[in-house]
Order: sequence, then C-alpha cells, then structure tokens
Amino acid sequence: MYIANKDRYYNMKYNRCGNSGLFLPAVSLGLWHNFGGTAPYERSREMVLGAFDMGITHFDLANNYGPPIGSAEETFGKILKSELGSYRDEIIISTKAGFRMWDGPYGEWGSKKYLIASLDQSLKRMGLDYVDIFYSHRPDPDTPLEETCDALAQAVKSGKALYVGVSNYSPEQTARAYDLLKERGVTLLIHQPSYSMLNRWVEDGLLDTIEEKGMGAIAYSPLAQGLLTNRYFNGIPADSRAGGESIFLNDGNITPELLDKTYKLNEIAQNRSQTLAQMALAWVLKSSAMTSVIIGASRLSQIKENAAFIEKLDFTQDELDAIDKLLNK
Repeated sequence: MYIANKDRYYNMKYNRCGNSGLFLPAVSLGLWHNFGGTAPYERSREMVLGAFDMGITHFDLANNYGPPIGSAEETFGKILKSELGSYRDEIIISTKAGFRMWDGPYGEWGSKKYLIASLDQSLKRMGLDYVDIFYSHRPDPDTPLEETCDALAQAVKSGKALYVGVSNYSPEQTARAYDLLKERGVTLLIHQPSYSMLNRWVEDGLLDTIEEKGMGAIAYSPLAQGLLTNRYFNGIPADSRAGGESIFLNDGNITPELLDKTYKLNEIAQNRSQTLAQMALAWVLKSSAMTSVIIGASRLSQIKENAAFIEKLDFTQDELDAIDKLLNK
C-alpha cells in the first residue's frame, strides 16, 4: 500500500497561478510520451508516485497522450485508483482536447460537440468526476471562438472542470478568449505555450497579454525536445528522440551551430553549479508571468535530477546577457 512521503511539501516551490487562488508546483509532470500503453506500467507508476513524493502535485495530460492515444489517461487512472485516490484533493489533474481523437467531423478541433464529448471520455478513462483544469489544446481556425468558449464555460458550470485554460493560442486569441469567458462568468485561468531558450515566441506579446489579464502560464517543451540537455553532446543515441521517428525532432535539427550554442550554454550552467537542463528550466521561470514548467521523463532519476533546478532560480544580469548574446537576442 502506497503511503506518500510526509515531507513532500517541504522542498517544492509553489507559485500562485496568475491572480487566482490556485498554486501550482514550479515543476509539473507531463504524461505525454512515456506513460501510455506501450510503456511498462510499473515504470509509469514509479515516476508518478515518485514525483508526488517530491511535492509535484500537478499532472498534465491530454486526450491524445499515449501512445496509443488515450492510454496515458488510462494509465494515470489506474494509478489513481490503486494508489493515489486517497490523495485526490492534494492533486491537480489537467487534460486537454483539440487534436484528432476519432473518425468523422466531430473528432477534433474546437466545436462544443467535440470538446464536451472528449472531456467526458477523459473523465471515464481516468475514473474521475472532474478534472482540475480543462484546456482547449489548440485554436480552431473554422469554429467561432465563441463556441469554443461556450464549451469551456459549460465544462466549469457542469462541474466537470474546476478551471479552464488554452494552449497554443496567439496573444490576440488569448485576450479574446479571456474576454469571452468573462462574459460567460468564467475566468480563463492559464495558458500553456511552448517556451524555451531556443523557442521564445511567447516573448512577442503573449507573456504581456497573460500578465495584463491576470492569468498564469505553464511552459511545455522547456528543454526543446531534449536539445537543452547533454543528450546530444557526443552524437545522436539510437534510443533518443532525434534517433527515432519523432515528428518533432530529428537529426537534421541538430546542427553544428546549434551544438556550439548548447556547449556554451552548458559552460554557463556549470559556472552556476547546474546541469544545462536545470539552468534551462530555471530560465523559463525567470518571467513573472510563468507559473510552472512541465517536464517529461522516462525514469524517476531524471525527474529528480531535473526538478533540482528549483534550488537555484536566480540569475545575475551578466548571466542573462551572456545567454541572450549566445542566442542572438
């Protein structure tokens, strides 16, 4: 029988999510790639329970996480039922809908038909009455944003979600969604964008919009699919994402110029007594708009090592200037 570490909250840092009453851990665990039906269940269980023992209270999922799609939610639901159920009120569970899940015209994007049906399916897979955060996973170019916001508001008012968020929305789309939800009596809690040292699009208006609206933000891919680690310093391992069949990263992405930058970033990290990954995670949280970073993992030791970044969050101006110079910012 699992009994959580009694000291789990002593060493984790928690940040208020925008102007809300909700606090999120600085480190959130994403169940995107390594928690589906093709992954060993015991390893997934070890990572989820080990993360909770560290004070990581937020578990980030989506309807399409796996592989196969939906299976990460099933795995997490199994862990909840067998181990974590008694701690439900200490846990933030988020899920999303927006990408393709089933055949036909109602199986993806942002219609009310799809979003509500997908949320119901997610709840069933996880064995839950509600999720803490439900996201529109991506903007729909064809469905009116009013309809998508109707669905998000319905999720809250029906009790199936406590809060709602958006992911991958532009600054303008985010501001509009916030206003539409406010008209419906619901607050847009959080935005989940991609953000890393190598992917800084959010700095062109989105972070300002988030702060202006009093929202929170949580970054995904803060390590740029592993590029901001030492994973590729000595070539491309066969078992790495770039060495496999990932649509997000391949060996063509790993250029000599990029490697030179990461080597130099690693030198800055070493001078801070951090790994490159730890520094990259801390760097994302330097913005006052950012509430948390989502880390993925394939083993518990990786979670422990990367989460240690919270021990050193501050940067000197010289460090920030050196990083910007390397990245031509």
